[in-house]
Amino acid sequence: MKKYLLYLLIIAGINSAFAQDTVKKERFSFHFQQTIITQYKPGFSASYTGLNSLSTKEETQSSITSTFFGAARLWKGAEAYFNPEISGGAGLSKTLGIAGFPNGETFRVGSAEPKIYIARLYFKQNFEWGAEKDTIQSDANVLAGLKSKRYFSIAAGKFGMADFFDGNQFSHDPRSQFMNWALMDNGAWDYPANTRGYTMGIVTELGQPTWTLRFALTMVVTQANSSIWDGKVGKANTQTLEYEKRYTLNGQKGTLRVLGFRNNGKFGDYNLSIAQNPTAPNVDTTQAYGRHKYGFGISADQYLSKDFGVFAKASYNDGHTQTWFFTEIDRTVSFGGVLKGTSWKRADDEVGLAFIGNGLSAPHKNYLAAGGYGFLIGDGKLNYAPEMIAELYYKVNAYQHKLFLTPDYQFIVNPAYNKDRGPVNVFSIRAHVEF
Repeated sequence: MKKYLLYLLIIAGINSAFAQDTVKKERFSFHFQQTIITQYKPGFSASYTGLNSLSTKEETQSSITSTFFGAARLWKGAEAYFNPEISGGAGLSKTLGIAGFPNGETFRVGSAEPKIYIARLYFKQNFEWGAEKDTIQSDANVLAGLKSKRYFSIAAGKFGMADFFDGNQFSHDPRSQFMNWALMDNGAWDYPANTRGYTMGIVTELGQPTWTLRFALTMVVTQANSSIWDGKVGKANTQTLEYEKRYTLNGQKGTLRVLGFRNNGKFGDYNLSIAQNPTAPNVDTTQAYGRHKYGFGISADQYLSKDFGVFAKASYNDGHTQTWFFTEIDRTVSFGGVLKGTSWKRADDEVGLAFIGNGLSAPHKNYLAAGGYGFLIGDGKLNYAPEMIAELYYKVNAYQHKLFLTPDYQFIVNPAYNKDRGPVNVFSIRAHVEF
């Protein structure tokens, strides 16, 4: 861990000629981030352990991701984005055994060796009108300049759904905010992605001064948590729609987002798998085109003062077909708050506290209780209870808004919805550099 921190300090000390502090119209934008998360879990008790269970032994694991963000203006309203990324390391117990997994920077890739890949490669065309403008500062995948508050845009290529959808001011980015999967996005949104979290498709967006409407049509992978795209796009696709409303309450900014989705593909059916094999069901053997998963999510964030804000989220999916992309959550509620350190003379630090309650649909619950396995959880049997999680972090601005250090603690009750296992304590330290 020490050598990683030294490496981050060296990088953070580089004079970033790429980033621009002015708001003049950028032709090119170049940024970089690196995030290292080390997590430690003491041993805990369990009445039994299955193939996808969290290990009961003491354990330490680390993950690392590095991303280069490149953006360019091509012609009027046209932009291109290219993000090569390298990631390595592993989550606790090979990223198994907890639906609300504690490290949002880990993937179910089956190998801890660092791999380089293209995270994003997409083109965007903006059509703008009206005199009201927003001033845009240079940032990762953001070109500085002026942007009309009234616009229509279309983006096509490879991207992450979280780049456009389900944003939240206080609970969205595991590199700088809460680390838990269920706090990155609405947990019951089985958002389209390959095993590393990216997808292929088209996103359209209509923006107005106080609201935005988004729609995405994307591809589907051939197997749950895989990286091969299904070429039968007419049968395997997803649609996502989101309405975002921005407002002020007592002079403080707030946002409400309502999201709906429908996934279509060659999904397995939980009830059918139990009917075929009541003692050892395997949902993969029931896969067939024509299956769907639908659901919705609500997300809100609200500043109560310039230094303190709160958020809440709730989401649901029907839970009849197997989880295909994200994590095995069919219902979830989360809420929390973030406080900046102004009152203790550390204005650039922040402390965050959040609570999560995750649940399963009846078919999903019965499948796991009968001994079935998903791609993330499965203890061989199940004494069901909602998975409950609390997360607390303190983020320190360690060096000129370029290097941030974040100790974090998560307390997990009923991991993988099982009263016969846990509770689990997870202690983390995150080092994040950006410029």
